[in-house]
Amino acid sequence: MKRMTILTAAFLCLFALTESTAQNNQSSRNMEELNLTQEWDKIFPKSDKVNHSKVTFVNRYGITLAADLYVPKTTAKGKLPAIAVSGPFGAVKEQSSGLYAQTLAERGFLTIAFDPSFTGESGGQPRSVASPDINTEDFSAAVDYLATRPDVDAERIGIVGICGWGGFAINAAANDTRIKATVASTMYDISRCSANGYYDANNNADARYEMRRQLSAQRTEDYRTGTYPRTVMNPEPADDAPKFMKDYYDYYKTERGYHPRSINSGLGWNKTSNLAFLNAPILAYSNEIRSAVLLIHGEKAHSRYFSEDAFKKLKSDNKELMIIPGAVHTDLYDRTNIIPFDKLEQFFKEYLK
Repeated sequence: MKRMTILTAAFLCLFALTESTAQNNQSSRNMEELNLTQEWDKIFPKSDKVNHSKVTFVNRYGITLAADLYVPKTTAKGKLPAIAVSGPFGAVKEQSSGLYAQTLAERGFLTIAFDPSFTGESGGQPRSVASPDINTEDFSAAVDYLATRPDVDAERIGIVGICGWGGFAINAAANDTRIKATVASTMYDISRCSANGYYDANNNADARYEMRRQLSAQRTEDYRTGTYPRTVMNPEPADDAPKFMKDYYDYYKTERGYHPRSINSGLGWNKTSNLAFLNAPILAYSNEIRSAVLLIHGEKAHSRYFSEDAFKKLKSDNKELMIIPGAVHTDLYDRTNIIPFDKLEQFFKEYLK
């Protein structure tokens, strides 16, 4: 009798959970109505080899994400392999990620380039905030969307992360087994860079404490005033500034890559945005990734050590590091004669077959 009571209670609990889940499912896809630009406002020319449209999807935090969908015009019969693309950190889908997505669609993949939560045309408040958790989730939300499309093979989904989004892509691959192949291009480990500074020059507890103290004080001020001051991104560099700062300015602040919705082109990050990264190392479990990973970096990039160190943690023989001779960090944003698209196509065809 006692066992029957326990079983009955367990059944009732399961029934209640199922009923609650069903109720939640009815509202889990309630998407925010986003104001999406319909005209072509990318920094790269539109391809006549793909069909383009705007789509939206929701992450598990209820934030509605905006994306550009690229579908090959000429494809083989059957469901397509799919790839989700995002980055660089502080950019929008009209910049580098859209270029990657459109080019890969020309090569036979269904692709989306999406704006991360709190940025670009995507939803989320306050604006211009980054999160190690939510931004990793954004990739998995993109996989949710792709896996449930009738024209996509849910067993053949990959992701591409550029710059800081390369780190999020690796973190997503460590956590989401639906991701079968991952490319991190010109990768930044945002957690490491935030906590330690470039080349780990400030890797000490006192430096991190001082940063936390300043950011914590800023939080109090933000709450008191009801405002969110932003950082100044990529100001015109002085003559003696590091070359990579000049490279960033050349991409984000000139006709080459400027976009008005881009944080790095002028909107700026919320000043407290880095706080969450100081004690949330996003690559902690990258050594447990079982799916394929390709890291691509420029030989002369200031950030090259991020990919080299990340590669050292990866296991098994389906991991690869590709160094592009003579290339700097931003060359892999938009230089189509330098970005190894042939290699990306080969990689995804091998691991999304």
